[in-house]
Amino acid sequence: MRIPFTQQQFLDVFGAYNATAWPVVIALWLVTFAFGVGLVRGQARSVALSALAAVHWAWSGLVYHALFFTDINSAAWWFAGVFLLEAFAFVWFGMVRRTLVFEWGRTARHAMAGALFAYSLGYPFLVLASGHDVPRAPLFAVPCPTTLFTTALLLTVVRPAPVLVFVIPVLWAAIAGTAAIALGVAPDLMLFVAAICLVAYVALPFIGRVRTPLRS
Repeated sequence: MRIPFTQQQFLDVFGAYNATAWPVVIALWLVTFAFGVGLVRGQARSVALSALAAVHWAWSGLVYHALFFTDINSAAWWFAGVFLLEAFAFVWFGMVRRTLVFEWGRTARHAMAGALFAYSLGYPFLVLASGHDVPRAPLFAVPCPTTLFTTALLLTVVRPAPVLVFVIPVLWAAIAGTAAIALGVAPDLMLFVAAICLVAYVALPFIGRVRTPLRS
């Protein structure tokens, strides 16, 4: 992938973003932690979780992409639109139609969700441990940890679930995961795992439907 900016320009964007938005970054981290604990304990409402996901995607789209990332990448305007579309999807399916229901369980899928949730919260510390310095580092309330958190959330959704909600996180995971190699953000490589998990969760029911007629 050819990237139209340098690593230093990329990190400079985070420096400007973190210097301006740090109160929201901290607040969203704390709220996300609280909601994640509530989900595991069965105390978080699905509507509230959808609202939180919508806030994450809208914030990353409007603030990170539109106000900061556009300084070095004109494609960020498109990214902003896509992120707002994902925010709208959570509002529409999770808050208006209420077809997104999140439940915690004791399955391998939920264990993976828990691992990705913990990873998304630990993302700022992993970035710092990988050699980046504050404030010029991706920490939280930016696209990649948002995608990781969303993947964890979607892995707990009760089927049937609208496939459209899964599409944008998978696409961003593929794009940003590939860019992470060139930009030296090692924690973003987990996005490939996130994409595989989402695709598998969506595809498995369809695979099962195909196999059943063949066996009968």
